[in-house]
Amino acid sequence: MPVKNILVVDDSPTERFFATDLLTKAGYQVSTAENGEEGIAKAKATKPDLILMDVVMPGLNGYQATRTLTRDEETKNIPVIVCTTKGQETDKIWGLRQGAADYIVKPVNPEELLKKIAALP
Repeated sequence: MPVKNILVVDDSPTERFFATDLLTKAGYQVSTAENGEEGIAKAKATKPDLILMDVVMPGLNGYQATRTLTRDEETKNIPVIVCTTKGQETDKIWGLRQGAADYIVKPVNPEELLKKIAALP
């Protein structure tokens, strides 16, 4: 199933704007959430085809939100790509262990992100 609707979960207005602008220009429909809790609620309500998840956020962080989403019957089939400034190999391994389909380090390379989205099953 091709990706059409993407949920961007990031506490930074700048990052949400960048991702929304990039993805809408590439033909995707985009919705946003400002934190992990809102991201989980929106994912359950709207069932996006993909979630782009920041890690460093107040309240529920991106690892916790990803783990919650990928272990919930309602949302476990929605792929999550973690997009974060946390670039250590251990951070990436931890993100993938939480159930993320992929992991991208900010600043996001637009072409790399679009390729990863296109490559999703």
